Order: sequence, then structure tokens, then C-alpha cells
Amino acid sequence: MDQRHSTEPVEHKHGEYELIGDAEDPCLGMYDKPLPCFGCGIGWFSLLPGFVFPLTWYYATILYFRNYYRRDRRERAGLAASAIAAMICTVAVIITTAVLIF
Repeated sequence: MDQRHSTEPVEHKHGEYELIGDAEDPCLGMYDKPLPCFGCGIGWFSLLPGFVFPLTWYYATILYFRNYYRRDRRERAGLAASAIAAMICTVAVIITTAVLIF
């Protein structure tokens, strides 16, 4: 007997599968809600003003290490970019301080 899994929501029994989107409009999905900071996310939004105020990079780095991106997977790339920028800034400050002291 050949038993195949169906993708039709009507044929599923006893809640084996759960729809992520709307049954009436399948185009609606989990990620249709816009991101919080003008549609670009906290990470990318922190990256841009970080060139003037580097503390925003460190704020985004803290969010990255506290797994803030698990709320919305679209946040992960921007938070990682801010964490990398914070690391580069830290290394540059350490090298500049070392050169000026010695």
C-alpha cells in the first residue's frame, strides 16, 4: 500500500499539521509583518548611526548574543553585521591606543 503525505489542509487529520499562513489567502505568511525600525530591522538600523555613535553597535551586539533574532529570523543578518562592526571598532581602538602609548 502506497501512503503518501498530502499537502492539502483538508486531508490532514487530528492536527498533525498546522498552517502557518491564512487559509483564505495563502500569500499571507509569517513574515508579512514589517520590521520595527522603518521596515529594516534593529540590526541594520543600528549599523548606520553606529558610524557616528558606535555604542549602537554594542547595543545590537548584546541583542545578537541574547538571541533576539529568534523572535524574527530576518533580524539575524543585521544584528550580525552590527556585531562585526563593533568588533572592528574595538580592534581599531585597541591598536590606536597601543600605537599612541608606545
